[in-house]
Parts: sequence; structure tokens; C-alpha cells
Amino acid sequence: MPITTVIVDDEKPAREELAFLLKSFPEVQLVAQGRNGLEGVALIKEHSPELVFLDVQMPGLDGFGVLKKVMDRKVRLPQIVFATAYDQYAVQAFEVNAVDYVLKPFDKARIGKAIARAKKQLEAQASPVERLESLLSQMGGAATPGAQPFVPQGLRQAAAAVRPPTKLLLKAQQRLLLVDAVDVVYATIKDGLITLATRELEGASNYRTIEELHAQLDSDVFWRVHRSYLVNIHHIKELVPWFKSSYILRMDDKKQSEVPVSRNQTRRLRELLKL
Repeated sequence: MPITTVIVDDEKPAREELAFLLKSFPEVQLVAQGRNGLEGVALIKEHSPELVFLDVQMPGLDGFGVLKKVMDRKVRLPQIVFATAYDQYAVQAFEVNAVDYVLKPFDKARIGKAIARAKKQLEAQASPVERLESLLSQMGGAATPGAQPFVPQGLRQAAAAVRPPTKLLLKAQQRLLLVDAVDVVYATIKDGLITLATRELEGASNYRTIEELHAQLDSDVFWRVHRSYLVNIHHIKELVPWFKSSYILRMDDKKQSEVPVSRNQTRRLRELLKL
């Protein structure tokens, strides 16, 4: 059976070029073309396509906005191939498992590779939801070990708006509780065990390392102030001067916990706050 496909792009030449190239692939059946994000949402709902070539940047409702609308309406998610004019370094952030991208101007061979990936996932009956959420998480700026790809700020903000709130497991009082990441005041590790603290609760995390936990969180919000501590900057209550021109952070949990700032991060703190 052919792969039912929709194109969503605000640029007519881009739509026409992509539609022309898709004619070379008999396994693809182009069923509709959308001129903007709103049309894209309507066409996905109407046709339930298996594959969508989706422009990232469109006026009004952009590509990430389309995904959010589709998710909100509980419509079955197709395989998504992003279309973008950004260079190779920027689009490294897009390449997450089977979620693919194609660069403008389009290249027939690259289109073929994207179709092959989509076909493989469809044959495996793999859901794109987790891959899309993973992509949106990365685009939102989640820290990962090693070098990070360049992501334009506008895309970071758009992705953050789409990404659902991150939930963390907290084991406390013989209960397994789910807490929103934004409610976590700080995390610390001791003897290989990570402890999470909210304003009212404190318990063990199922993550094994601070690095692993940090990778799932918004790096613009969670700050690695010390090798053993990760803090939510929105829950810092007070800066307390400490030994040898260093500082301790007093947090706004019920214990008013005090978190040390490492020497390197003290330097960064001084620069940020002009201390």
C-alpha cells in the first residue's frame, strides 16, 4: 500500500518542488498540500496521513505549533519529516531516531532516505510520539553530555511551548510519587543515591547520576552549581557569602536547605550577578 503523504509549507515553490520530487517515489501517495500551519492541522485531521513533510518556520502557526495542535486534539500522529532552510549544524538537533529532516533546496536522494526511514517505522508499527517528544525536549535545550548542537532561540522557545511538563518519580514514605520538574527545588547525590527535594517533599530518585537527571531537564532552569548538586534557579531564595569569597545558596523549600557553590560556578555566579 502507498504511504499517504501531506506537505505543509507556506512557500509555494517549496511545495511544488517537493511534490514534483515525490512523483519519483511510487511508494508515496501525495493526498494534500497545506499552505500554512492551520491548514496543516486540518489536513492531518481530515486525511490521517502516514507521513507529513512539515515546514519548521511558517508565519502564525509554525511546525512545532502544528504538532502541538495535533497532539492536543488527540489525532493520530503521522511520521514527521521536518523541512528546513537551516544549515547542517543546526539541523543535527532534528536527527532523532526515525524523526527526520530535509534541507531546502530539496535533494532527491535525501528525500528518498527520509521516505525509507518513514517506511521502516510504519512497517514496524512504531509510534512517533516518543521520538517527537524526545526531539522537542532536545530542541527545548535539555542538556546532554558532550557537545550540543546549535539551536536557534526561536526554535527553542517554540519547542518549549510544545513539550509536555516533565514528570519525575520521587520515592518517599513508602510511596511512589510523580512530581512536576518545575516543582523540584534541588537534587543532590550522596553514596550513589540521588535525592530530590520539592518545597514540601523529599525522597529518592530513580535516576542513577546527576548527569542523567540533568539531561532530562531544562538547562535554562536547572543549574549544576556543584558536582553533587543541581538546583532550580527559580527556587533560590538567598545568596549567603561563605568561606574564601564563595557562596552558599539558600533554597525556598521548608527546610531552607543550603547548597554549596563550587569554585568554578562561583566565578560564573559573580559574572552573572556582577558581584
